[in-house]
Amino acid sequence: MQEGLLPLFPLQVVLLPGGELPLHIFEDRYKEMIGEVIRDRLEFGVVLANEKGIVNTGCTATVDRVLRQYDDGRMDILTRGRRRFEIMLLNDERSFLRGTVEFFDDDDDSVPPPGELQERAIRSYNELQSVSAGEPLSSGAGEDPQLSFQLAQPVLDLPFRQVLLAMRSESERLKRLAEFLPSYMARQRKIQHVKEVAPRNGHAYGHVEE
Repeated sequence: MQEGLLPLFPLQVVLLPGGELPLHIFEDRYKEMIGEVIRDRLEFGVVLANEKGIVNTGCTATVDRVLRQYDDGRMDILTRGRRRFEIMLLNDERSFLRGTVEFFDDDDDSVPPPGELQERAIRSYNELQSVSAGEPLSSGAGEDPQLSFQLAQPVLDLPFRQVLLAMRSESERLKRLAEFLPSYMARQRKIQHVKEVAPRNGHAYGHVEE
């Protein structure tokens, strides 16, 4: 088990447990940090950065693969979300930020969520995937004790993802997803419609008589 200060990577991203996150590492401080993470097989923390700073709840990541290494030390890596944590203290003694953290999990992990709630959330997820031409949920996925994080992967709404990340009840996360996904899906349909219509806009006015 990893001990000591956790290296932190502030990003405009909310990583969820089990989720994949490709990263292009180009700043010297993060080349140093990721180099140590790969060498010592460590976790690092991904935390959401905004105009107010960084939030105190994040998710650790491990490097699954190094996709490409460049001559100047830059690299493309594929990472995966692992454990949730809260930042207790920040440390800026190194070139990159580190933190004293406390890891946490669900408070009700021994109580399975109602089947009807799972079905509602899965149904909404599959409808969302049909809008974006994504794959529907595979059979047996409902056995995942943290199914909610899997269902939230295609949702790009950062505040919503951050709320889910901090929640300590699988049933509450599934309920929030079942309530959120229909309206989110409606917005995605509108966006898709605009993308399809926009290229045609203005074509009727291609010729102007003088």
